[in-house]
Amino acid sequence: MKAAIIITRIIVGVLFIFSGLIKANDPLGLSYKMQEFFELWGMEHFNSWTLLSSILMNAFEIIAGFALLLGWRIKLFSWLLLLLIVFFTFLTGYTYITGKPTNCGCFGDCIPISSQTSFLKDVVLTILIGFLFWHRNRIKPLFSNMVGTLSMLLITILSFGIQWYSLNYLPVVDCLPFKKENNIPEKMRIPPGAVPDSFAIVFIYEKGGKEFEFAPAELPEDLGTYNFVKRSDKLVRKGNAEPAIKGFALSGITDQDSTQTVLSQPYSILLFCEDFSIPVSAWKNDFEKIYTAAKAKNIPVFAITTQLTEAQKNFASTPFKDIPVLKCDYTAIRTAARANPTVYLLNAGTVIDKQGYKRMDKIVKGMDAIPVQQLITPNP
Repeated sequence: MKAAIIITRIIVGVLFIFSGLIKANDPLGLSYKMQEFFELWGMEHFNSWTLLSSILMNAFEIIAGFALLLGWRIKLFSWLLLLLIVFFTFLTGYTYITGKPTNCGCFGDCIPISSQTSFLKDVVLTILIGFLFWHRNRIKPLFSNMVGTLSMLLITILSFGIQWYSLNYLPVVDCLPFKKENNIPEKMRIPPGAVPDSFAIVFIYEKGGKEFEFAPAELPEDLGTYNFVKRSDKLVRKGNAEPAIKGFALSGITDQDSTQTVLSQPYSILLFCEDFSIPVSAWKNDFEKIYTAAKAKNIPVFAITTQLTEAQKNFASTPFKDIPVLKCDYTAIRTAARANPTVYLLNAGTVIDKQGYKRMDKIVKGMDAIPVQQLITPNP
């Protein structure tokens, strides 16, 4: 029994630590996933709390995993782990049954797993944690109370520190389709060998106040007694023919598409600002250096935002007030920019470098070896 408890502690503890760390690498990713759940349930008013909830949940997974391995405050954490895994199993079960959202985000964007795998994983974890809960009185701490407490304090600082770093300086491990060395136009195309969705034609008829669906080969002999309602295409098999980057369409005040013009530039600078919750004054001086260096080499600079008018207003009193401002879908911007704002250096659509607003100076260094360019003007 002792060996079974030890093995189970290691399995559960390591899984929780791994899950927490991989999501702590990108707390905004889990925050957006939480918003998907809230929108499905008509609870959008909680969206403003998702980032805080994400940070706390990621930290708790790491802390709880270490607490289990160290046997620290095990009576408290056995209860907390049991409650948490029941909650997780509900969420993954909901996703598996309804298909919404398509992915629960259990291991972030770095390890996407199916809803079925997520649910089965949590079912197994529920059994394992239930076993540990039943035998919680047999679990003894590995160290003295003081050493255990100091260890957990350091682990707590680490769990929050990783997330602070990611939110300010971008994730340490970038698992998103806009990562360095990726070509954006290529990622916007459906990958070779992808399987498209499969649909079947269905005719819907009404009779006696009820609606009936018929395939073309299954129409009833007394069809004349039915009233035709509509023809529909019914999904019979979900494919995987989706590009890695979706919704990345750039346009200006005239709504004319400028996406290919921007991405076809030999070199370009993109400033992603989802909104202006971080004031321009906090990063204006650093971005001015990028703008000045880009102008000296005729490298075009574009601002990409969800708030076109607000951007023009905020840039009006800055040295870079004349840069073209383009709008884009907020989901695409959130995927491209995990820090707000984020600056990209592109080479014919390939991401050479990207930095959060606290490290914009690194973009300037990346332009040193770039020769003077011929400028291509995008559509307004």
